[in-house]
Amino acid sequence: MNIAIIPARGGSKRIPHKNIKPFFGQPIIAYTIQTAIAAGCFERILVTTDDTDIAAVAVEYGADVLMRPAELATDMAATMPVVAHALVQQPDIEQIHNTCLMYATAPLMCANDIRQALAILQEQSAEYVFAATSYASPIQRAFSVDKQHSVNMFQPEFLHTRSQDLIPAYHDAAQFYWGKTKAFIAQTPVFAPHSHAKIIDRWRVQDIDDIADWDLAERLYSVAQHSLQTDAL
Repeated sequence: MNIAIIPARGGSKRIPHKNIKPFFGQPIIAYTIQTAIAAGCFERILVTTDDTDIAAVAVEYGADVLMRPAELATDMAATMPVVAHALVQQPDIEQIHNTCLMYATAPLMCANDIRQALAILQEQSAEYVFAATSYASPIQRAFSVDKQHSVNMFQPEFLHTRSQDLIPAYHDAAQFYWGKTKAFIAQTPVFAPHSHAKIIDRWRVQDIDDIADWDLAERLYSVAQHSLQTDAL
């Protein structure tokens, strides 16, 4: 049995009511719920929230809802305890073998990626499989800029190394995280050798933390929406 858990608290400050803010005609959380439904691999899709407005939207779009306690809905509350709390509330927890944490503000997420990542989790000896993408530029050439606008490389030894000779680097796509249910309950770290990455294209990745991120996500979605709809089939 597989379950999707979508954390969606109501207290976002940088983007008020971010999880249900309209995005191309519907609340942004609706895209995650619809992606989970389209993936066709979940017996239950559960939104964990502290907000009755979010709860109503979640039910409208086909998810179940779990109201979480206030201590798990603060700015400082980490995601893993929220997922673990949601899991231990399930009466049939012993039958839930795999859990997929899905972020509420990920409109570029694809159902096909969800299915493929589940296959990796089932075929490999991994605790987690999560969406990741490559950095657009070599991280070995990253630099800092101080208050005087002076530039300093973090790794100057790579200044003259050819790009093709540098090890590619990847980062979390902030979309979904499949894992063994026992690993989520134990709050086992995700970013470790026991995890595998499902690599996705950079044009389908945009973490939404502030309004500039939201605007960029809208631009990406306006270009990519046909491909995203096709990938859901």
